[in-house]
Amino acid sequence: MSQGKATVYPYIPNSAPEVKRQMLEAVGAESTEDLFEDVPEKLRLKGRMTLPEPLLSEYALKRHVEGLLDKNQTAGEYLSFLGAGCYQHHVPAVCDEVNRRGEFLTAYAGEPYDDHGRFQALFEYASMMGELLNMDVVNVPTYDGFQAAATSLRMATRITGRHQVLIARTISADKLSKIRDYCKPSIEANLVDYDPETGQMGLDALKAKTSEGTAAVYFENPSYLGFIETRGDEIAAIAHDHGAICVVDADPISLGVLTPPADYGADIVCGDIQALGMHMQYGGGHAGYIATRDEEKYVMEYPSRLFGIAPTSIRGEYGFGDVAYERTSFAVREEGVEWVGTAAALWGITAGVYLALMGPQGMEDIGKGIMARSHYAMMEIDKIRGVKVPAFQAPHFKEFVVNFDGTGKPVADINQTLMARGIFGGVDLSKELPELGESALYCVTEVHTKEDMNRLANALAEAVG
Repeated sequence: MSQGKATVYPYIPNSAPEVKRQMLEAVGAESTEDLFEDVPEKLRLKGRMTLPEPLLSEYALKRHVEGLLDKNQTAGEYLSFLGAGCYQHHVPAVCDEVNRRGEFLTAYAGEPYDDHGRFQALFEYASMMGELLNMDVVNVPTYDGFQAAATSLRMATRITGRHQVLIARTISADKLSKIRDYCKPSIEANLVDYDPETGQMGLDALKAKTSEGTAAVYFENPSYLGFIETRGDEIAAIAHDHGAICVVDADPISLGVLTPPADYGADIVCGDIQALGMHMQYGGGHAGYIATRDEEKYVMEYPSRLFGIAPTSIRGEYGFGDVAYERTSFAVREEGVEWVGTAAALWGITAGVYLALMGPQGMEDIGKGIMARSHYAMMEIDKIRGVKVPAFQAPHFKEFVVNFDGTGKPVADINQTLMARGIFGGVDLSKELPELGESALYCVTEVHTKEDMNRLANALAEAVG
């Protein structure tokens, strides 16, 4: 594998010295250093990087990577009650089967150079999402729900010509960071306090902050902390009274049992579709949706692709393709309403498979099952001395806050004890939302059995006893 001091790496194309020499000759360079002559000397690394010796065989590399992976404890090996944006839902085998097909699984954006049904698959996904959301228009997915939220707020500012948005303070720190990063420097994002009893947005606080300069009012339903915002219609009315747009971030798997945001006044609905047939992954498995009414002022502000249906020249035949493609950065580059790169089209197809498999009755059943499980878990945990659950007096879906102040033990210690028993406890909120004290966010989905929840309650009782 080696020639003198040069190393030929099996996983790096053209690393053989003779091949590198031929490539340099072809571009008229004497060495690879010539390729970086525009980089100032002071910015160049001198000497060798401190790296381990290379692995020069496939077997050695495989053993090394497997050794690293073996250090992890996964949600398949441990009983997990983690949520906070990435959820352990059941993924039907057909979702994986379809999204691995060669027509869809390609090297770039799920987009082959000729269409083998991808346009129709995405149209069908958008149609089913539109039915679930009671909205007319749904985009090809964005990178994730964080971007969908940020883009929705940017759409609102372009539509209204205003530059201030109001956001419920119960939003996660990670999502808020991404929204502010994506919207700066032209958009000011301000937080609205919540009712300490219910966790829901404080209407008096919202009224005090809403003005003629407000472009949008944004809240999540269900919220990051799991409670359901029951006064969505009042929030929307306050926004509309000031000429602002109401943006609601909704978990689509909840909409078999919860009212679609459009029905209580939302103008733009957004969220993440990870719950619809996507495995939990590190750095992937997320995609964001945006939905609106079929009105030009909304449609023309979507930066991402939209798929529609139209009759062809053959009677009874229909074709699928882009709607208003000219507004996208794909078509007009820097003149587009907002820049969009590679999107998560493959996950849209996956979610479409999931929705088609579930159907309306399936979505209702899974929503009811999740609510029943999460409420059973809350009741069992609330029996533990010194523990309060739920921390907020409101209906909940899937997630809920557990407060441990009465036990005198920090969440970090409790989670360590649970780990020793093969359980991932809730997300520690003590630093993110310090006003909640020693609290953790727990998540229960359709994958959890009654035995799982009893095991958690017993382990928590031992951890705080």
